[in-house]
Amino acid sequence: MDKKRKLLLVDDDPSLLETLGDFLSFEGYDVACVSSGEEAMIKMRPFQPDLVILDMSMPGIGGKGVLDRITNPDGSTLYPVLVLTARSMMGEYFSDKNIAGFIAKPCDPQDLSAEINRILFETAHDGIHTAAESDSVSLRRVVVAESDPVLLERLRVEFGRAGCETIAVSTGNEAVEQCVLSKPDAIVMRLELPGMSADEAVSMLRRLPHTKDIKVVVYGMDLPEARLEHVTNLSVPESCMLKDLAVDKIIDRTMALTGGE
Repeated sequence: MDKKRKLLLVDDDPSLLETLGDFLSFEGYDVACVSSGEEAMIKMRPFQPDLVILDMSMPGIGGKGVLDRITNPDGSTLYPVLVLTARSMMGEYFSDKNIAGFIAKPCDPQDLSAEINRILFETAHDGIHTAAESDSVSLRRVVVAESDPVLLERLRVEFGRAGCETIAVSTGNEAVEQCVLSKPDAIVMRLELPGMSADEAVSMLRRLPHTKDIKVVVYGMDLPEARLEHVTNLSVPESCMLKDLAVDKIIDRTMALTGGE
């Protein structure tokens, strides 16, 4: 039996998500439904959709934020995208992006199905590798180690909004383990963590062949809890040592370090 093609449906209208999600599932697709651009960015890598069906008018980063994060410099996208909008509304924005298709809302389910079939047929026969056919498509993967659960959740959400897949842990030992298992682009960690401080974790990662090149950002350098020997022993560039717990600074430094904007 052929493997089901995967569709990621992104829209903030719950009734539309339910209606179209049920219809497309009945049509034989594996459908994942999310209600925001932020959720879409978190879902993409583990789900690996063959097509993203994207509403443009949503709160938060919206459809535009999603497209900005998955569009390559040449205008191609990491995943084929079917935009739910009228192209004429955003013609200038779409002019430098290779969007697979457009369909106006509200759309007839049968028209949507026909457009999906067209796109999947063309991507398969034009030699365009969809996510299900290639493991090379990837978003930034970041391991975040933070002992405060409130701050950890905020970092997880904000990295998701920045277009990253985030693996959240609360101890230094877990951070090292996840770096070995998931091979992230970067590890972001508080200096003082249960089980293993950041300097110890970085030292261990640098000794392992598969983790020695992982980018590292350490924060909390000037907090009262920071121990002088841990600061002194930390082997990362000074630009990657952040003084406090400012989330915006942590996100910006990590994205710059991993090649993001």
